[in-house]
Amino acid sequence: MNSHQCLLAASLIAAFLCLSASASNDETVSSSNQAITADANSLDIEIVPFAFSTEAMGFSAGMAGLWKGAGQPQASMFAAGLGTSKHTWMTFLAANNYALSADSRWLFSGQFYEADYKQFNYFLGDATSNTSVKSDSIKADSRDARHHLSMRYILPMGAAISQPIRAALFPQRQVDGHTPWESGVSSIELRPFYESRELAGGAANISSDFSKAEEVWGLETRFRWDNRDNANNPTKGSVSELIVTADPGASDRASWWKWEASQSWFHALGDWDELAKQQVVALNVYTADTPSWNNTMTVNGERVYERPPEFAGARLGGLYRLRSFQTGRFVGRSVLSYSLEYRVIPEWQPLGSVPVFNWYDVPWWQWVAFVDAGRVADSYDLAELHSDMKWSAGGAIRFQVEGVVVRSEMAWGSEEGLFRVMINQPF
Repeated sequence: MNSHQCLLAASLIAAFLCLSASASNDETVSSSNQAITADANSLDIEIVPFAFSTEAMGFSAGMAGLWKGAGQPQASMFAAGLGTSKHTWMTFLAANNYALSADSRWLFSGQFYEADYKQFNYFLGDATSNTSVKSDSIKADSRDARHHLSMRYILPMGAAISQPIRAALFPQRQVDGHTPWESGVSSIELRPFYESRELAGGAANISSDFSKAEEVWGLETRFRWDNRDNANNPTKGSVSELIVTADPGASDRASWWKWEASQSWFHALGDWDELAKQQVVALNVYTADTPSWNNTMTVNGERVYERPPEFAGARLGGLYRLRSFQTGRFVGRSVLSYSLEYRVIPEWQPLGSVPVFNWYDVPWWQWVAFVDAGRVADSYDLAELHSDMKWSAGGAIRFQVEGVVVRSEMAWGSEEGLFRVMINQPF
């Protein structure tokens, strides 16, 4: 887990598991189209401290706060921060799902993240290639930032012809067809973004085929068609997403652009006698390319390639793809990745009588077996992308608490085994 994800995991899980129970998001969203401007009867604000320890960060302590119905019933604000015994610190602020009016099709959000890391492992230059090994990493101090605004437009088709906000945010819906104009929720999202990473010491001088820029500015455009029957625990349907990211460059850095495509499918296998009430096979295919990779332009009198730095490139490893590898372990011009999961909800559900869990609404828990395969390459060549693929395999236990899916999983691969805790399904 990278540091940003470590902060989110610790603080979000603390916020949702350690606080007193409150109304679920379903109740809020169900009336959001009729009550965007309604005044809340009382503030729903929760604040909780948290602490954990990892080898990379040492002892860490912080605070997280969540405000549900932050000015509008469907909106929320979240803030978290932490400091560590190794002098690393992080801060995160998010404001989500604000609307202009009850019948608006626009949702506005923003996320702002700053951190200062001490002696973390980074993969740079040749250390990100498909032939690299774990020992190619380098320890360095780094100052990171990641900010974006989001303007999401809900298209008037499928399930969102009427009540677009409810259609977009309510976790359950019918799957009525196999095209965006028949079923599901389709949206276009514009994300102006800023991202930076300033490495200290010798790490900043490592030879690399990527851009040496320490910051990127640009626009991310997303088209998403969500045709699942349930956002938290889908049993049928699909999710399709196309992302185009462009940095126009500046006087001190080259322009570049990349595209990403992700497709997920879900298929129910039915129950399993008295052992399982639900079995689902879930498959995700992800691919990306950087078409500007071999183009050149002049920056400060020098011809340079139109490529992103490692932290903004097409990557594998982390919470969602090749889960036994660190975030950003592999980076290249192109990426191809497959993930297959077998998800089971057992008939046996003891969490209602387990201390702490019995304070909350925990309608189900889920056992998962998964396998990932993928690789990066310096050209978008399907034959090359399917050769010498890296792999991960593992198991997970996931459960829904007060409308939020918490997942804990263990993944093994050729380099190491990693245990992670985070929220939301990986796809």
